[in-house]
Amino acid sequence: MNTPTRRTFLKSSAVLAATLPFARLPLGAATAANPPSAGPGRGLLFDPADLPRIRANLDLPRCAEIRSQLLDVDFAAETKFVREESRLNNHVADFMRLWKLVQNCAFAYTVWGDRRQLDLCLLALRRMCAYPRWDYFLEGGKDTIGLQRAPEATIAACYALDWLGAAVPADLVNLTEHRILTEGAPACYRTLYGMKYPDRVKGWGFDPEDDYPQAYRVSLARWPLILNATNLKIIPTCGLGLAAVWFHGRHPDAGKWLDLSRQSAQAFATMYGSDGSYDEGVGYWGYTTSHLAMLAEAVWRRLGLDDRKLINYPGTIRFALSMAMPCGGGVVADPKLGTAYNATPKGNYNPALDLVNFCDAGVGMDVSVAGWVGSTAHDPLCHHVAQNTGSLRLLQGAVWYQPDAPSQAPGPDLHDVRLSNDWVISRTGWAPADTVVALRSGGPANHEHADRNSIIFKAHGDRLFHDPFRAGYSFTTPQWLLRLTEAHTAVLINGQGHQYHNGSEGTNASWAVASVTDFRSGPGWMTVTSDASEAYALVLPDAAFVVRTLVFLKPEVLLVLDRVKLKSTAPVQVRFQVFNDDGKGAATAAGTTFGIDRPLASLRATVASAGSVSAGTAKLALPESVGVFPYVEVVSPSATDHEVLTACTTAPAGGAHGKLAVTRTASGWHITGSHSGQKVDVTLQTTTSVPALTIA
Repeated sequence: MNTPTRRTFLKSSAVLAATLPFARLPLGAATAANPPSAGPGRGLLFDPADLPRIRANLDLPRCAEIRSQLLDVDFAAETKFVREESRLNNHVADFMRLWKLVQNCAFAYTVWGDRRQLDLCLLALRRMCAYPRWDYFLEGGKDTIGLQRAPEATIAACYALDWLGAAVPADLVNLTEHRILTEGAPACYRTLYGMKYPDRVKGWGFDPEDDYPQAYRVSLARWPLILNATNLKIIPTCGLGLAAVWFHGRHPDAGKWLDLSRQSAQAFATMYGSDGSYDEGVGYWGYTTSHLAMLAEAVWRRLGLDDRKLINYPGTIRFALSMAMPCGGGVVADPKLGTAYNATPKGNYNPALDLVNFCDAGVGMDVSVAGWVGSTAHDPLCHHVAQNTGSLRLLQGAVWYQPDAPSQAPGPDLHDVRLSNDWVISRTGWAPADTVVALRSGGPANHEHADRNSIIFKAHGDRLFHDPFRAGYSFTTPQWLLRLTEAHTAVLINGQGHQYHNGSEGTNASWAVASVTDFRSGPGWMTVTSDASEAYALVLPDAAFVVRTLVFLKPEVLLVLDRVKLKSTAPVQVRFQVFNDDGKGAATAAGTTFGIDRPLASLRATVASAGSVSAGTAKLALPESVGVFPYVEVVSPSATDHEVLTACTTAPAGGAHGKLAVTRTASGWHITGSHSGQKVDVTLQTTTSVPALTIA
């Protein structure tokens, strides 16, 4: 890799740094003796000797998505975009497209030597440097802060200079390093400094000259506080760290950049649970954790400082594995995939890559970082995840992938998991035909939905109780409704869900908390009880007790018990959402029974209540241009005490369902019957906050 000579640089405008007061570890604790091969000659991500292995990886089906990103390039169209169409005041789309061209083309040229890739990379790099600002956020109305675009561009520029070496003309090297020093790194530094000292921030806001739509601009007044606990802290942390490593020993600010970057990473490490769980959901987990690893790898390779155990990396790969939920069937194309930015996520749904999509998880998970963890932690299960779970999307995945590394498939010990953030996942396995039930308890987080005590349920290769994809990021979009309790498989009180914010500050955390009060499992069964009373009482003062209990009798029976106690009478609704992105989800209801049908699976349910109860069907109040979202709604009429028990069976599409009898007893419920050769005899005593469960 390239090692630049010392040059004269313009002084950066970044402010002074100091240690984070809440950093978990002193920096010295993460410092190790230099590894024998560490030093300025090492690449930031890989070395020339790694290229044959990387090239071989990119020929594998597992890395096909990365290979496609690198090689499926319309050089004429991209050249025209760079020269004629890229707008200097558009960062959301155009600047992002430029930095991706810089990074991808630099990598592709380094791997395969195609001169067209080099020419396009250099053209895009020069154009990227021509942007007056590298991000569309300002402090005090004048100084760039870097949340995504500036750090991403800084990372791409450092990587490109490292990988291409002498292939970059000297004048472009000078220009690129000048822009990193005067725009990229200072923007990252200013952002992290503001998160560390929010009382010193002069005010964050949108750049008025950027063409980011006015309709999607929210208040940034509290963002230095809000973003300090989100993925948007780690991207500038990585960008600043790579700049510090690149200019180590060559620029006077490199030392303080490195200090603040490592301090920020250490402070953010507390956002991961002790078991590696991550509250923003598994979609943002991959992006965030990969950037932590990119930083740790560069610091280790160049400086010999070991931050590779900053979080429970093996545990966080197990978190991702717990969230994997592969289904069957074909890919469902997103008709809006190629449309302009509209503050709503886009993406084709590939059921083979399906996941427990709590929060803004997207339609699939990237596990590029799993290979890195497998190698650094010598963990065979992590290599199994890298080889078999989700997808590899980041080019780093092709560098870190070890197809021949010893791997170990997960065993039954990971079938029933209560994560440290109180998310519960129970399964029969990881094959599309296996059954998965997931309960979203726990506290608030950035990118969350109003989904406390909501559940996701899939069996026989299809989603049966759904959590909607592509919820809007802006409250001005109709899809904002998909964030709310009413769009989840959850409880409503008089048609209202639990507390959630109004979106005026973005997709930040609410105040809603639920807590798992009981979690147990045994051979062929799992039960969990979660109390969301506090979350509902924040907006419904009469809500005294809102508790959900699940009993999962593997593989095809699920009991859902909802208990609500109110200070005054009101009706309660229990909704069950139907997956219909492909137009093939159907719901039926009659009296105290309902059904959900998908192409690969069916569900039949019997509902019972302490009082009267009825089931019906409806659709979310959204325009059909957004989508059709059917659901089943079970209604318990106005009362102060509600107990609604829903007994569900699943079967392959067209398969027979057994019959379950639900009987009200003096102290609770008795559920008996059989389904698919499985005897069911369950007693739930509901006189205590945690029901007493007996499985005969």
